[in-house]
Parts: sequence; structure tokens; C-alpha cells
Amino acid sequence: MKNTHEKAAVAAEATEKLQKVLARSGLGSRREMEALIDAGLVTINGRVAILGDRITPRDRVTVRGRAVHLKNEEDLPRRVIMYNKPEGELVTRKDPEGRRTVFDHLPRLRGERWIAIGRLDINTSGLLLFTNDGELANRLMHPSHQVEREYAVRVMGEVTDEMLQAMKEGVMLEDGLARFADIQLVGGEGINVWYHVVITEGRNREVRRLWESQGVTVSRLKRVRYGNTFLDKRTKMGEWIELTQSEIDELSALAGLSRKSATPMETPRSAQRNRAGGARKPVRGIQRRHK
Repeated sequence: MKNTHEKAAVAAEATEKLQKVLARSGLGSRREMEALIDAGLVTINGRVAILGDRITPRDRVTVRGRAVHLKNEEDLPRRVIMYNKPEGELVTRKDPEGRRTVFDHLPRLRGERWIAIGRLDINTSGLLLFTNDGELANRLMHPSHQVEREYAVRVMGEVTDEMLQAMKEGVMLEDGLARFADIQLVGGEGINVWYHVVITEGRNREVRRLWESQGVTVSRLKRVRYGNTFLDKRTKMGEWIELTQSEIDELSALAGLSRKSATPMETPRSAQRNRAGGARKPVRGIQRRHK
């Protein structure tokens, strides 16, 4: 029988939410882990886990029948890469129709997996961030953190001041009220005009649907900024580049997470050329990079 001190030590052992630990262990985002738990595909010490379960490092956890090595905060170097997505690629790991996915072009990780920080639809190009840290991904995506996403959008059709004001004040879509945090005219002539717009959540096709609510068609859509990270103009379509430690620290601070060192990855030759000129120049947008 355990003595009083041993019982107290076990009782005082820190616990964490199951989905948070699984996400940190590189199995996917916290939302993806919650879906696996809800589907009965996760066990703790032999019993089927449920949402709300908390675990300690002593617990034995399996996902889809496979044992999981639970990682502490200190065990996982935080990595983030930027990918310049072309139109025509899906943000999914596998497509039943065999179409191209963004994951086909990413560097491989040992014992971990890349987690997409947000999504872009098949017809949208531009900045996609990937990380091996599920907690970082979850915080940067969650609407409660109000992380800005900036897009360059080309529209077809007449745009009035009243339309712009309506989209800034808020439009009721089928899944609730949506609005642009900011809209700026960039250039163009006639009925083909470019704007930069900012949203603070990642609902499906939100930018397109807001413009469509005003009877305006989006002909091109490209994400140029996520939080304080801008698309590197020198990174070609279909290429990735690793973020520097200072850039990862900025993203971590934006998400309310402490700094963690990262183990550098091998950078593709094209990305090395991109870095040769020194610090990156941000894409011109509504907000400058925070220093």
C-alpha cells in the first residue's frame, strides 16, 4: 500500500488535456485529435478515451491501436515552414481522386507530421504555414485569438463605397455574421480591381462569400499574410522555406506561447537562394511586420 507521501505525489502530478498532449506529439491539430477521441479511436490505459479526459506522463495512450510516445513541452523543437501554394492543390493529406495536395511538396519529418495552420481552397493561392506543434497551430487558427489573415483579391464588377462599408460593418452569411477587419484599394482599372482585405477567422470561403454577398465576383484570391508573417515574394509557387528562429518566436508570442528552440532542417537549394539576399522584404499590405 502506498504511503501518504507517495499518494500525495501522484495526486499532485500535473495533468493535461488529452487532445493537447496528442497535438503536441505531432499527430495533428487539437481539433483533429478531438475528432479522433470523439470517434472512439483513442484509449488511455486500455479504456476508450472521452473528450474531457486528462492524462499524466505515466499514462499509456494509443491512437488507432498504436502506442503513442507522449512528448513534453521540452521534447519537441518547434518548427514552422512557409509554403507558396499554387491554385489547383488541395490542403489535405490524401485525395481519393488522386489530385495534387500541398503535402506532396513538404519536407519529411521523422516521427512527426506537418500540421497546416489554416486552409486555402483549391482555387486560392499564396501563403500557407505548417508546423509540427499542434498547440501552436490550434492557437493561431482559433477565432478567440483574432489572428489576422490578409488576402490580395481581384474582383470583377462595380464596387461602391456602400458595398465596402457593408462588408466592414458585417454581413449575415449562412453560417453567421462575417466582416472584413480592413479593406484597402490596391490598384487596377475598369471592372478588374485589386483590393487587400483582412479577416480574423478562417471560415470556409469567407473572403469569396463576403464579396459574393454584394454581387461581386472574385476572379483571383491570394493570401499574403498570416498574423505577423508575410509571404516571401522570392519563394516560387510550389516551394517551401523554413522560418527563422526570430520569426518562429514572433508567431509563438502572437499565440501566447513561450519561446522554444528549433532544430534547423535542410533547406532546398531554391530557398537557400531566396535567403542569400539577407532579411526578407514583406509583401506590401495593410499591416507591416512587427519588429
